[in-house]
Amino acid sequence: MSPTEARFPSSGTSGTAPAPDFLDPSFWLRPHEERAEVFERLRALPGPEFVPPRLPWGPLGNGYYALAKHADILEVSRRPQDFSSEGATGMVGPELGEFYGSMITMDNPEHARLRRIVSRSFGRNMAPAFEAMSREVARGLVAALVERGPGDFVRPVAADMPIAVLSTMMGIPPDDYEFLFERTSTIMGALDPEFVASPEEAAAAVLGASRDLGDYIAGLREDRLAHPRADVITRLVQVQEDGEQLTGQELVSFFILLVNAGMETTRNAISRALVLFTEHPEQRALLVSDFERHAKNAVEEILRVATPINWMRRTATRDCDMNGHRFHEGDQVFLLYWSANHDEKAFADPYRFDITRDPNPQLSFGAPGPHFCLGAHLARIEIAALYRELLAALPEIRSTGEPSRLASSFVEGYKRLDCTF
Repeated sequence: MSPTEARFPSSGTSGTAPAPDFLDPSFWLRPHEERAEVFERLRALPGPEFVPPRLPWGPLGNGYYALAKHADILEVSRRPQDFSSEGATGMVGPELGEFYGSMITMDNPEHARLRRIVSRSFGRNMAPAFEAMSREVARGLVAALVERGPGDFVRPVAADMPIAVLSTMMGIPPDDYEFLFERTSTIMGALDPEFVASPEEAAAAVLGASRDLGDYIAGLREDRLAHPRADVITRLVQVQEDGEQLTGQELVSFFILLVNAGMETTRNAISRALVLFTEHPEQRALLVSDFERHAKNAVEEILRVATPINWMRRTATRDCDMNGHRFHEGDQVFLLYWSANHDEKAFADPYRFDITRDPNPQLSFGAPGPHFCLGAHLARIEIAALYRELLAALPEIRSTGEPSRLASSFVEGYKRLDCTF
């Protein structure tokens, strides 16, 4: 018996059914109502639920704690000295280390150094440029949708919005958009049989897609070093004013983080928003009535309800207390953002979609702390820009039929969603 199992020999400490394994995609494919019932039970417990190990090896070989409360996730995120971000996105084997050793899985001082370098190209100082670029891209996508007519909304609209914005920023030509879409879909959908035939092939598929992306950005790096341009890739590969510079491997890891997090999460928020406005036409009408007045709060509510990233992982660096619970060095902790974003102690009537909700302390970009998403402002700009143009041109657009959901524990995503207008 492992030390963790000895302290907590079983889950289901409330006397009810034990917590499911939150790494299993089948849990996240359940109807949202069933998911909500599970998290309500977990939030009612006095402390975090312990989930026994599913596999006897790897970083989760001793099981992990599921943090479902908004307050607990806030507290852990504020204490990087007690809860390390190493391995934040799950179980990455050594063969993938060169592709996923990005700042999201680092602690200070390495994290602070990389964030300082890239924030010069992606920080809030770039917001005006992001805004202009996003509006231009959104106008083009909506015009193409109007010309094409009803049909799939995900690939030509929701997915192309972040792909086109990020690619324009980086100087990536439109001919390469499909390449980026296919590779990120494979990585994020590695446990979905539509993208990877079997779970046994998942690791090889992710490795192959990651190598393709790594080779691609390495080629762009060499090109920009030899032929600088006025784009983000050029700024990232050049020596900064203080002498700092990303290494080739650091650029590869950051690029893979950027295209996966920046493209996939924004795409899924945009897709889910169409469903929400279809299910709640009064909220769509309110937004259309005065878009600029309601846009900011509407984006926050979309992000709260959609919660594109389901969880992140932390590791206790030492024995410590957190909101009355004792953690021990090496304990694995999962921050369940979907649950936190529907916590009745943080949100009044949490299952109501309300674009006037204020305040809205949603955690879809992580909680305040050193790892709060660097691209949060860009995602917000893109969502607002797309719906500004979409609702102006097609105020009655709505989703039809059931969306095809991605089989993933990490990402809350749609593969296809039909729209009509």
